[in-house]
Amino acid sequence: MAIVLFVFGAFLLAQENLQNLLKKWGDQIQINAYLDKDLGAAEVSLLRDKIQNFSEVEHVRHISRQQAWKDFQAVLGAQSNVLEGLPEDVLPASFEIFIKPAYRDGPIVEAFANRLRKEKGFTTVEYPQEWVDRLSLMVLAVRWLMWALTAILFVAVFFIVRSTVRLAILARKDEIKVMRWIGAPEQLIQAPFVVEGMLQGLIGAGLSVLGLWFSLRFLRDQTPASIGLFGSLDRLQFIDWGSIALILAIGSLLGASGSVFSLRRFMRTWRG
Repeated sequence: MAIVLFVFGAFLLAQENLQNLLKKWGDQIQINAYLDKDLGAAEVSLLRDKIQNFSEVEHVRHISRQQAWKDFQAVLGAQSNVLEGLPEDVLPASFEIFIKPAYRDGPIVEAFANRLRKEKGFTTVEYPQEWVDRLSLMVLAVRWLMWALTAILFVAVFFIVRSTVRLAILARKDEIKVMRWIGAPEQLIQAPFVVEGMLQGLIGAGLSVLGLWFSLRFLRDQTPASIGLFGSLDRLQFIDWGSIALILAIGSLLGASGSVFSLRRFMRTWRG
């Protein structure tokens, strides 16, 4: 049970961190609109004011050719010497257009980007919505895979618990006979087994949560500080208290339900 709940918790952990990454990317959604080289300073200023007045726009940042060159050099770092011989105005000027939170939905951003493409003065309009959409699909896939795989594992654990409780009942068969002969109700006979199954499920769930915690610590210590688009692994978050409570509740429910079903079958056989 601890292993199954560990797998379930690992999916919850992956889903939560992917959702946090998705929110982080969503908060940073911006549209890059590259300006025509023939635009003068006055035309650039007018165009910037016009874009700033759009209801979807939070603010606009103008990046000159010189600034774009410096930013490109900073990105290349030690490899910036490959740019030697190129003119500093080779990169186009652009606007970084930041979208208001209320308008950061995919279709709205795409419609706004299409409006910008029709504006005179822009040569190219780009935005990273494709990456956000892909990450959304990844989160959805993790969620469906989590429920599909854990459903299969839960069924397997359920039958294992039933078999375990059945063995415990057979081991205490003489005690149960005595209790029935002196008139003990079925609920009193079943209660210790149900409580035992619930406690075992709770202990298994607790072990799975501890395993998740130590696994996350190991992942932070033994892997590179940064993995591509996923950024620093130091920012990986552990599952919240709601998810921990869900794992503990599922563990208790699995243990108790397996005991109840096994006991019902045993009691029917006994009555027969």
